[in-house]
Amino acid sequence: MRIGELAGAVGVTTRTVRHYHHQGLLPEPERLVNGYRSYTLRHVVVLARIRRLTELGLGLAEVRDVLADEAGKELAEVLAELDADLARQEAAIRDRRARLRALLDAEGGLPPEGPVSPELAALFAGMGDVSDSPTALRDREMLATLESTVPPEDRAGLLASLNGALGSPEAVARAHRAYALLDGLVDAGTGDPRVAEAARVLAEAMPPELVPEEGLDLDFDHGILRALYADFAPGQAEAIRQALEIVSRGRRS
Repeated sequence: MRIGELAGAVGVTTRTVRHYHHQGLLPEPERLVNGYRSYTLRHVVVLARIRRLTELGLGLAEVRDVLADEAGKELAEVLAELDADLARQEAAIRDRRARLRALLDAEGGLPPEGPVSPELAALFAGMGDVSDSPTALRDREMLATLESTVPPEDRAGLLASLNGALGSPEAVARAHRAYALLDGLVDAGTGDPRVAEAARVLAEAMPPELVPEEGLDLDFDHGILRALYADFAPGQAEAIRQALEIVSRGRRS
């Protein structure tokens, strides 16, 4: 039996057969004097079993365990593990669909920053229209990025901090004033006298829990902050640096 006949009998491609050879799942057959592989009924049986196992969702390493003479696991054990894994995937999909539905049903629709948690979307909605403030839009982008990058166990604490900073009309007013002052520094240098006031107002609006008490390098050459400062005009970057310093110093006192 040639490789094409074997593949056709089991319903796979010749490329798949060669891949299983390469992975050590399907034994190499003897070759005829002309160099062609000569497959037997045993190859058909093994290849069909590989196909059935992969269709059940087993990975090739698991299939190898099942097929090996000294199999580390019985087929029933492997299938039980697969069933448990599928159950976990189902639970994860249900959770993701529930979060997706909450986003789609959120009042006011999705924010421009894209899908964020319902809690953060509610905070953004409570800030009102900030489309005329480049600083506010940039801040929202950073908050959305921060939420998506913090470990899951820290996300609740992050949202609580943001809710404290933006969850009341007074807090929103402070944030809008800080945004306006920073917007006004778009053409300012680091020595502009308006920098200090912008830093003070921004520090009052900033969630203190997001600023470490110790170990925060506020220098413009610091890695993550260097990227942050580079996204702003010099006067704006200096105001942010001073605000971080104010908050960090306040946490230490």
